[in-house]
Amino acid sequence: MGTKILMAMFLPALLVVLFTRITYSRTIAMLLTIALIAGSSYKGYTGSWYVIIVDAASLTLGLWYVNRYMKNYTEKQRGIA
Repeated sequence: MGTKILMAMFLPALLVVLFTRITYSRTIAMLLTIALIAGSSYKGYTGSWYVIIVDAASLTLGLWYVNRYMKNYTEKQRGIA
């Protein structure tokens, strides 16, 4: 159970950042990450609701970081910063 919680803390946030770097789209990155979490929940890899809640919190933190990253990226592309 400890490994599942530890992975739930970091993996969704890292996946959102990775998918955003690949696709340059926050929406696509979020949808891909949610699809992976839903697929793993469907297959039974998540043990309890607590793991799903930690997944959602990590996804939220990942989106917060990506929003900051994309804001800085677009400002640099426009020559503002």
